[in-house]
Parts: sequence; structure tokens; C-alpha cells
Amino acid sequence: MLPAMGPPAEESKSEPFADLAERLSAVETAVKDFHRRAAHRESVIDRLHEENQSLRNGMRREVLDPVISDLVRLYDGLNAQAQRLSSELFASFADDVVLVLDRCGIEVVAAVAGEEFQSGLHAVGSVEETADPALHNTVAAPLLAGLRERDTGRMRRLAKAVFYRAGQAAPAEPAGA
Repeated sequence: MLPAMGPPAEESKSEPFADLAERLSAVETAVKDFHRRAAHRESVIDRLHEENQSLRNGMRREVLDPVISDLVRLYDGLNAQAQRLSSELFASFADDVVLVLDRCGIEVVAAVAGEEFQSGLHAVGSVEETADPALHNTVAAPLLAGLRERDTGRMRRLAKAVFYRAGQAAPAEPAGA
């Protein structure tokens, strides 16, 4: 009797490999889809985190702004009293308020006598005439400290001061007048 003839040897070997190739292709497709969805989830998480930070900063600013305004008025009052009375006690309290403002993200920037005028930092409170041209556009006396947001660098209030202005030379009197 003759043995039964089955499929050729090559066909029987290639069938398991074809099945394996299909399975690997399906796994590869599933992995690619998983990575695509994971990347999308990561982008959503990043966007939500940014929105959360933005909302948190806005809420912090909304809550702290009235407190900061009150602290600034308190600082101005204490500083004015310290200067008027030459009181170290009031100056000490004003320094404590500066520390609180610093914790709120606000830097107190004082105008310093002799400092050159800087647009965006100084505001002119008044002008004092001087004959010395070297003093022109420099701080004669500070009036109010400026306030700068530490995070953004934005000036909330410019430092107000009295500035020197070199006087104009008077025209010479004509001889014989």
C-alpha cells in the first residue's frame, strides 16, 4: 500500500509561520495603537496641568491682591511715621511689612539719592533745581518706594522721588541796560 499523500512539505511548514506572522502583525498594531493613545493621554495631562497652574496662580493673585494693597498702605504709613518722627520702632515695623510683602512675591524697590532716573522704575514726584549739571536727572530725595512682582518683574508701582534738574543758564544782561 502506498502512503497517503498529504500537502507538500513546504506548505505545511509555511502555514504555522503565516499564522505566527499574522499574530505578530496584530500585536504590532496593538502596541502602536497603545502608544498613540498613551501619547494623547500625556498631552491631555500636560495641558490640564498647565491650566491648573494658571488657575491656581490667578486664584492666588485674586486672593492676595487685596492683602498686598493693605500691606502696601501699612508700609507707606509706617515708613512715613518713621521718617517724620525719626523712630526706629516704626522703621522696624515697616521692615517687618517688607518681609511679609516679600513672602507674597512683592519686592520693595526704593529710590536711592544720587541714582540716575530710569524710565519704568522711577516716577517724578517733583523737581528741584540745581546749578550742578552732574546732578541733572538724579534722585534728590526718595518719596515712595516702588513695588515689583518677583515672578514677572512687572512694576506694580514706580518708585516716586524728587529729581534734580540742572537750571537753565540765565541769558546775559546786555551791557548798558
